[in-house]
Parts: sequence; structure tokens; C-alpha cells
Amino acid sequence: MKELLLQYAAYNTWANQQLMAVMNTLPPEKLTAIIPSSFNSLHQTVLHLLDAESIWWQRLKLQERIDRPSDTFDGNTQEALQALLQQNTQWQQWVQDATERMLEHVFHYKNSKREQFKQPVYQMLLHLFNHGTYHRGQIVNMLRQLGVEKLPATDFIVWSRKNGSK
Repeated sequence: MKELLLQYAAYNTWANQQLMAVMNTLPPEKLTAIIPSSFNSLHQTVLHLLDAESIWWQRLKLQERIDRPSDTFDGNTQEALQALLQQNTQWQQWVQDATERMLEHVFHYKNSKREQFKQPVYQMLLHLFNHGTYHRGQIVNMLRQLGVEKLPATDFIVWSRKNGSK
């Protein structure tokens, strides 16, 4: 299980870096342009990814008060992307240092509706990395709507071919 999670954590960071490279070439008005999707701009989608990864981190660390970074974030999209990559790196390091027992540990948390749940850490991690994939697909679609034609392939199989998966 740990090897798979290590790969997903590394893939998550790599895929975000691929799209970050594209978004960093766009003018600010395109990053904040209103585009129908789950979140109404590239900027808002990046903030959502940052919120999700941060919230799960806080839950794992058993913080009583959960803070959404976007509630106080006043930076630009590039700064949001940098914060997301820092959070990605934090997840990678945690998985690297985790034991199998830590990955199988059942932890308790409350969602944003204050409903209580418990589940193994590895399931939360699989959800977290899958969630990123879902929204990166939306980012690709948004970039296409903004006229970006050259987009990197961010599929897991592309990452694994480049990184010699085991």
C-alpha cells in the first residue's frame, strides 16, 4: 500500500507542476476569467485544491478548528499555486515517513457539515489524490476554453513511464 501511495503523492505533485507551468504563462485576467465549471475561474479552482489538501492535512493532524486557506488568502494565482505545491510536498513527506500502521490507522473527523466519520488514513489519501485528478481535468478544460492549445499530458501513466514505476 505504501508504495502505491508514494507514487500517487509524487504523481499529484508532478501533475500540478505540469499545469502550473502552463498557468504561469497566462496573463492575470485569464486566470480570473469567469468560466462555467465547479469553480468559476482557474484561480478559484486552484484555491479549492489548496483548501482541500490543507483541510485534510488539518484533519489528519487532529486540529480542532479547521481553517480554509482561501478564507484569508489575498495573493495571486501564482502564489496560490506555490502554496498548493508546498502542501503537495508536505503530503509526499508524510507518506514517505509513514509506517503501514499509520496508513491503516482509522481516524475520526468531521466534514464541513459537522458530520462525523471515521476511516483509514490510506482511504483518505486515495481520495485526496483522486480529488486532485478530478479538478486538474477541469483546469485542462478551462485552459482550452481560454484558447490554450498546447497542454501537457498529466495522466498517471505518463508520470509512471517517466519515473519507472515499480
